[in-house]
Amino acid sequence: MTQRGADVLSAKPVIVLAPMEGLVDPPMRDILTRIGGIDWCVSEFIRVTTGLLNRGTIQRIVPELSQGWKTRTGVPVRPQLLGSDVRWMGENAALLASMGAPAIDLNFGCPAKTVNRHRGGASLLREPELLQQIVASVRAATPAHIPVTAKMRLGYSDTAQTLECAAALAAGGASEITVHARTKMDGYKPPAHWHWLARIRESVEVPVIANGDVWTPEDYHRIREVSGCQQVMIGRGLVRRPDLARQIRGLDGADAEMAPWPTLLPWIADFFEQTRARVVDRHAPGRLKQWLSMLGLTYPEAKPVFAALRRENDAEAISACLADLAAGEDQARTLLALPSASALGAA
Repeated sequence: MTQRGADVLSAKPVIVLAPMEGLVDPPMRDILTRIGGIDWCVSEFIRVTTGLLNRGTIQRIVPELSQGWKTRTGVPVRPQLLGSDVRWMGENAALLASMGAPAIDLNFGCPAKTVNRHRGGASLLREPELLQQIVASVRAATPAHIPVTAKMRLGYSDTAQTLECAAALAAGGASEITVHARTKMDGYKPPAHWHWLARIRESVEVPVIANGDVWTPEDYHRIREVSGCQQVMIGRGLVRRPDLARQIRGLDGADAEMAPWPTLLPWIADFFEQTRARVVDRHAPGRLKQWLSMLGLTYPEAKPVFAALRRENDAEAISACLADLAAGEDQARTLLALPSASALGAA
């Protein structure tokens, strides 16, 4: 290990929960921050077109604003803006600042086709001058004590402008830059190119936050060593392994293994009830199934639950099932009692 790597690994962990549209929403932020180990979060993006946002839109995406922009356990949530209109990105940043936002984050990394078709997210990585103008507008419109941060990828289709884009964000006034170590065209295909994180960090004079393919505590230590970054942002890794931040911090003992499956069941039930409170019942099962599918990549015990609920769309039946599981009822018997749980036998 290099001396630089040893110095980085000895620094206090800073773990950030990533913004992921349609995945890391307010109920997920609440659950993951209550499980513990996360320093701060970034919200799903708030889309800016022309004109000022209304409070209802902001409140829907970041309900934590009514709690001082913190989750119920006191973890700060930074709102994230997405858009390409220089003036209105600044105006809306000022609005968020007036509402007490702890920082303003800017999205230059979203790979979604619908976002990129409308000149948002990672599509702007083809326009470094515009990146700088947007950040400068937001910085000028925001009180000096409120950080302006930005998230980028390595580029749109290649890395030809990677360093230029990072320099543009820093020159515009970004106080931190989070880098997802893939291009837009890479999507989420492995591997994440961690060596680029070190190149970017060495090319700018502001802190760089490492992001991409952190699934285990070992990944966390390796990305810090390779990148030289002291802060790490994690998204899908925390969704698949909800106690990952606790493990990284050693909160459950140096040799602790993943949280046992039964201990996650009350959290899953809680997540579903929070989701039902936010959306109509016909949409709530989809969010639960999405999480169970991802948990199944880490916890084999999640697979039969997902299989049993796959065709179940009765939110009341699902709630009752999850409540029984959380209370310690036999999993197989509980799932087989569902009207559409015949899939369990084939799981």
